[in-house]
Amino acid sequence: MPLHFLTADDGLDTAPSDTPLPYEERERWRRPYRPGPWRVGGAALLLLLASYMLMSTLIIAMAGTLVEALVCLAGAALVIAYALRLLRAGVWVSSRGIRQVGLFTTTTLAWQDVAAVRTAQQPVKWLGTPRTVQGQALLVEPRGREALRTVFTDHNADFLARPDAFDRAADVLEAWAAEHRHPQHP
Repeated sequence: MPLHFLTADDGLDTAPSDTPLPYEERERWRRPYRPGPWRVGGAALLLLLASYMLMSTLIIAMAGTLVEALVCLAGAALVIAYALRLLRAGVWVSSRGIRQVGLFTTTTLAWQDVAAVRTAQQPVKWLGTPRTVQGQALLVEPRGREALRTVFTDHNADFLARPDAFDRAADVLEAWAAEHRHPQHP
């Protein structure tokens, strides 16, 4: 019994679509790497805490006063917002520039304003804590401005214990910078 839907060449008979693939949409802001397990795990723990806070909100609303329930609901909403912002934090690129999203701030730099994107061996923070270790960091050097803080390191929440992922992400960002800093003239 042939199983045509399981064959690799089954997709070759279909006509190609005119819609661009997600990675071909250069105007859309995208993260050039996957969030790391430390970032995702931390956000998952925060969302678990928020679920307990929401359950306690329900219990307090049934047994306590409305004001106490609203305070607990507001606390849960803050924890959820923090977890979502933690997941969104990182580096995003588009054809317009590079965007560094932090927990509380976002910095966007147009590609024309970027002098260099390079990796450097230097002391880096371990998972964002004050403890420093020797590692690699990706640096963005803007033209005529103060340098941005380190974009990402091989010891942050996205790349700890994943050196290959750090190398791929650094290469992708350097390629985006090389491609968009000097636009092609027709």
